[in-house]
Amino acid sequence: MKFKLLVLVSLFSLDLKPQTMPDDFVVLSDIDPSITIHIRYATNDNFLGRPVTGYKDKNKTVCTRKAALALKAAHNELKQHGYRLVVYDAYRPQRAADEFMDWRKNSNDQCMKQQYYPTIDKVDVLKKGYVADRSGHSRGSAFDLTIIELSKELTPIMYSKRTLTNGEKVPFLDDNTVDMGSSFDLFHSVSHHETSLIELTFLERRNFLRAIMKKHGFKGYSGEWWHYILKDEPYTEKYFDFVV
Repeated sequence: MKFKLLVLVSLFSLDLKPQTMPDDFVVLSDIDPSITIHIRYATNDNFLGRPVTGYKDKNKTVCTRKAALALKAAHNELKQHGYRLVVYDAYRPQRAADEFMDWRKNSNDQCMKQQYYPTIDKVDVLKKGYVADRSGHSRGSAFDLTIIELSKELTPIMYSKRTLTNGEKVPFLDDNTVDMGSSFDLFHSVSHHETSLIELTFLERRNFLRAIMKKHGFKGYSGEWWHYILKDEPYTEKYFDFVV
């Protein structure tokens, strides 16, 4: 019995050993310092309304080297059109995804409902695909991103209402990036890339970004116009949990 207990303690200790960043991960700004990095989950400006477990620095993020080089190539082309990339999220520790799962079960916490999920029950965000218990971000080659004009800088978020083509009003969180018809992380069908709820101008902007990202090896996610993942990602089944 004593031997079995020691074995269990040993295995448990191994599970608790902190992960370190793999050798083929890089700090994104080391590869392309001209990309604007503003990690929303390291701030209060996200659907939890607080910094998320596993995020420490809003101006730093990591990803696989392969994804960083592909993103740099896409960024170089975007700059030729007068735009700069803004990255809201890249690698996401698994513990952050776990916190999202805990958050959706807490019906008492509705502090950011008006800004991020005004029309749905938070318990349904997993079923509707807005969060995942196992996110591609945790594999290190996914990005949440948008673009900003080269002559502009990010500003503190300004809250307003946006009227959709069906007459519905939804929150719009303006940080001075290019207007894509809906703001980042809005849990609503207007965030779907091909939605009919936005004017043609906004759809053209989404398509412009998607075309360049696709050209440089990324694929989008139909449910979120801001989400891209490297098609030929180095890790397809492994999910990491080291802290940035």
